[in-house]
Amino acid sequence: MTDKNTELEQEQVFDPLDMNNYKVEKLPKMEKSGFEKWMARLGGPIAALVFILIYWVIDIPLFDNLDFSGLSDKAQARLKVIGEPAFIRACYAMLAIFCSSIVLWITEAVQSYLTSLMVILGVILCGVTTQKDAFAQLGHPVMWLNILSFVLASMLVKTRVAKRFALWFVLKFGKSASGIFFSFLIINVVLSMFISATTVKATILLPIFMVVAAIFGASQGNRNNFGRNLVLQNLFQINIGASAFMTGSGANLLAISLLMGAYSSVSVIYADWLVAAFPLAMILLLIGWFVGVKVIFPLKPEERQPQIQGGMERLRNELESMGSMKMEEFKSIAIFVGVLVMWVTESLHGVSAEVVVLIGAVIALMPGIGVVKWNDVDIPWHLMIFSAGAYVIGSGLNATDLPSMLVGAGMDALGITAQTPFIVLYILLTGLMLFSALIFQSKNMRTLVFVPIAIGVEQQFGFPPLSLSFPVSLLIEHVYVLPFNSKPAALLYTTNHYSWSDTFKFGITMMLIAWFMILVWGETVLHWLGYTPGLF
Repeated sequence: MTDKNTELEQEQVFDPLDMNNYKVEKLPKMEKSGFEKWMARLGGPIAALVFILIYWVIDIPLFDNLDFSGLSDKAQARLKVIGEPAFIRACYAMLAIFCSSIVLWITEAVQSYLTSLMVILGVILCGVTTQKDAFAQLGHPVMWLNILSFVLASMLVKTRVAKRFALWFVLKFGKSASGIFFSFLIINVVLSMFISATTVKATILLPIFMVVAAIFGASQGNRNNFGRNLVLQNLFQINIGASAFMTGSGANLLAISLLMGAYSSVSVIYADWLVAAFPLAMILLLIGWFVGVKVIFPLKPEERQPQIQGGMERLRNELESMGSMKMEEFKSIAIFVGVLVMWVTESLHGVSAEVVVLIGAVIALMPGIGVVKWNDVDIPWHLMIFSAGAYVIGSGLNATDLPSMLVGAGMDALGITAQTPFIVLYILLTGLMLFSALIFQSKNMRTLVFVPIAIGVEQQFGFPPLSLSFPVSLLIEHVYVLPFNSKPAALLYTTNHYSWSDTFKFGITMMLIAWFMILVWGETVLHWLGYTPGLF
């Protein structure tokens, strides 16, 4: 009886407009399903069995009858160093390491960073690459871009300028239901310029849109279409906003490193990605708003009006409690604007994105000038180690030319010949990249699997560099259909504003539209920019 009274008292004192009630640590945690628990238990033994079978047991004719003259320059260089027998064993090893690591990452039998450490160890011990090459991936320029981007993102979080901007924008332009939806759309796009972690964006915005949802009658398990739209739109915007910028997520940066590793004569800079991806992202965001608010979850008249009187005043009070803008906030804005301007104008001054962000981080950390100390910086080192392992796999794939070999064998098995039209392969690869997000949680893993395949197809069929791999890279961030498809999806599902069927209906609709849009983009914008030869 006492417990029931305590629960009743807690319900009575719950304030739906108090942002402190929506901190991430107070949200319910998603428990693994029975199937996921079994996957985790079996993942280790399955991965070990896969490695043993590929490396020691199975005979792979593709490797045993290898045409060494057809290898890439990087593979040829490795071949000269270690000789033909060792190179063939390295191919077996790389395939075994790649397949077993994918099993571990999918089943989450061990932590992702531990899998990456085992990958690095395996690549070295099996002679796929040298110890120096494997360890050097932790110093990869894109790794530095990742790390230093977190320094700048921490600056925004510490100074609370991101929260201030979001509150101000909602209060300024969110005077109606439509105004609120469009406010969060703009907020997500702007934050994507500065913050390369989608989970960080979700964490910053969640308390704000939860309070707004409560103001419009969606709170404490009381679902309505306003709440469904607001949370699902934010999930979609967090991810698609990241796709608009090369630095929008670590997976985008991983894709760039794979592209540059495969094509040393071709470069994709910040402005190149922006020109190709930003308009596509904005079109998809606007379509997403229309599909969600007007088609799948249309708002009833009463859902368009605030249900709690004075609700927006609570947001205003929250903003006012932050006081006037402080010098640290002005400095944060100045540093970030300076970094963005230099990123966009890289073709004019020639300073790489990695050096630009290093300049910004040095200024941000500089005593007396900057706004953060090293202890204020939140760098997820487990993600950095995971990324390093992913880069090592990319290095190993390049050293053995494995993607090109496997793609050639796969195409032969499927009966796809050199006469196969470009559009068929374009549709196939973009579809694989998109719908793989229904199965794989990790964007990095999908990038690591499908971008090399696209590169291999380009090389195998003699298509222009980036004609397939770049469009595939633009689809990395489509991870919003089901709660387990990404960390932001898992986080926002715990808000209890929508069901699995709700997120699937909206998400699969937008995924199909995105597939259609990337086909249109391949025939138009990407063709005009010189990436694709055109689809028809």
